[in-house]
This record gives sequence, structure tokens and C-alpha cells, in this order.
Amino acid sequence: MANPLPTLSLYIHIPWCVQKCPYCDFNSHALKGEVPHQEYVEHLLNDLEDSLHLVQGRQLATIFIGGGTPSLLSSQAMHQLMAGVRQRIPLSAQCEITMEANPGTVEAERFSAYQQAGINRISIGVQSFEAAKLTRLGRIHGPEEAVRAAHLATELGLRSFNLDLMHGLPDQSIEQALDDLRQAIALNPPHLSWYQLTIEPNTLFASRPPQLPDDDDLWDIFEQGDQLLRAAGYEQYETSAYAKPGYRCEHNLNYWRFGDYLGIGCGAHGKITLADGNILRTVKTRHPKGYMRGEYLDRQFMVADDDKAFEFFMNRFRLLEACPREEFSRLTGLSEQQVRPALDKAIKAGYLDETAEHWQITSKGKLFLNSLLEAFLPDND
Repeated sequence: MANPLPTLSLYIHIPWCVQKCPYCDFNSHALKGEVPHQEYVEHLLNDLEDSLHLVQGRQLATIFIGGGTPSLLSSQAMHQLMAGVRQRIPLSAQCEITMEANPGTVEAERFSAYQQAGINRISIGVQSFEAAKLTRLGRIHGPEEAVRAAHLATELGLRSFNLDLMHGLPDQSIEQALDDLRQAIALNPPHLSWYQLTIEPNTLFASRPPQLPDDDDLWDIFEQGDQLLRAAGYEQYETSAYAKPGYRCEHNLNYWRFGDYLGIGCGAHGKITLADGNILRTVKTRHPKGYMRGEYLDRQFMVADDDKAFEFFMNRFRLLEACPREEFSRLTGLSEQQVRPALDKAIKAGYLDETAEHWQITSKGKLFLNSLLEAFLPDND
């Protein structure tokens, strides 16, 4: 008998920003003129229409609207988009619907209209509360706007909201990093994404690298920050995600648990398990020009059996929760015996604990995640 299909999510990409940040390697394009609101939404819904055969009778458990800056989309366009999604795919009763927003583009009236369109969780890209650091990161908002956006999210009574915060910024001291974190905690978000700035290839920072804190300082920032977060009632559940109990991001959890997701919009990626157990990956056209000509699909391919174990564990071991052993076979279609040598190696190295039901990444495994994952790369026996 075939395994039941995994949980299904939908990712929607809005590719425009007011300006491109020097650290960003996402598919985003600085806006020249006005956002083609209605036209883009029509293309998104056509793209979704083309993907409906991949739903295979499932409901959507979560929707995530990312970018770029989705909050550049007018509230009418958001209504049109959400209504169009609902007409095409049933949403589960508890569907978590997240939209990313930049504090500089958060207007109170628009926000409440987004909520009426069905958005019940927002993720606010704060990055820092220090004006000089925000300028250095190319952000167009100031600290006051970040605070205002968080207050607004609280007042709206959304199901949840997240603040995105970075540490390890150019010339940042330990104290400055912790001060940013204290200010974020003071706003009492149900969820905090707290991640280290990394220099990605093909970004402005890669061509002109800034001076970043050294590894010792980064470790101190992480250790002391982690204590601050725990003391404030947050639990770390993923490498860079903290939440109050009951407020983890369901959409990201589905990614990390190797669930399925449709991706629509410029450059959006999708992962779909087919009825025969094969896993299909889809990539949409990156540039708005081609996409808006109706050329949605850039490429699609089946994940090779050799790559499935690595892909599964690369996602699963970002989570700190135990991984049920039965999930491996159910979600990859492989037998545990095929990865037994790699598992034994990881257990022997102290990266993993194994019980009859679960694998649990250890604190040493968290520290040496890359070494742990290397064991599962194809041809690494």
C-alpha cells in the first residue's frame, strides 16, 4: 500500500523591493516604477492553476507569502490573491497564513486590510534596532518604525507574529548584539528568528566584504543571547528560530519535516511527492519579465534516490526535536538499511542518539551539523 502523502503548504513569491539590501541573495528586484499589482496576481493564480494536478486531493496546511517585500502589494491585490487561492484549493480549518513585511512599508490601514484578506501571521524584517547598523545593511526603515510595526501586530490580535533579527553585523560588539535582542524581546513577539549574518556569493557584501565579529565574539553573542531568550520564555526549536510555547512557525516546520509545498511566483521552488512515491522538484522562472509573459515553469526534475537521504536529514536535523525513525522511510521511500552505515558513524561520533523510535541530534551534533550531514552525502560510504 502506498504511504499517505505528506502535509501540503503553498509558498508565494513577490519579487519586488524598494531597494536591494547588500547582504540579500534572494530573488528580489529593486522596484522601477509601480508594482503591477493586479497583473502579477493574475499570473500567480494562472501559475497555481497549472500546478493544481500536484495537489492530489490535499488541503493546504500553511501559506507563506515571501519576497522581496510582499507588503508592497496593495490590499486589494492581496484580497484578490487570497480569494483566488481559496477558490482553487481547500484550506485546512487551522491554516497558518504568513506574510513577510518590512517595517518601512507597514501602514496601519493596509495591515488591517491584509488581515481581512486572511493573513493571520506576519513576519517583520527588523534586522536591528540601531539606526547606523540599519543604514549599513541597506534597510530603508528606522528603529522607531520597527517598534511601531510590532505594536501594530500586537494590537491587531493576529494569530502570531515574528520579528526577524540579525547578529554578527559589520563592526558589531557583543553588547550591541545583545542590546538588539533585548529590545526585540521587550516587544514580546510570539516568535523570534535570530540568525547570524552570513556573506552570500553574488551580493554587494561579497564584492566588498565588511568587517564582521570574529568566531569567539559570535559564540559569546550566541551563548548569552540564547540565555536571554530562554529566560524570557522562548524555546529554540530550529537552528535560528525561537518561539513561545505553541507559536512555532508551522510553515517552516513543514519544510524541515520534509513535507510538500507548491511554489508559485518568480523563482519559487516547490517539492511534491507523487502518488508513486517519487519526489518532484519545481523551479519557477526567476525574472519578472519572463514570468509576466506567462512562462512560469523554469525547470522540474525528480530527486534521485541517491540524494533523498541527504535532503531529508539536511532539513530534519535543523530541528531540535527528535525525528521519528518511521518518517525516514515514509517520506523518502528508502529503507533505513540504506543509510545504516552513515547513521552508525554519526552515532559513534556522538552527533546522534538513537532509540527504538527516534533519532535525536545531540548538542555536539548541533555544533558540527555540517560534519553530521556529510555522512549522508551520496558516494560517501
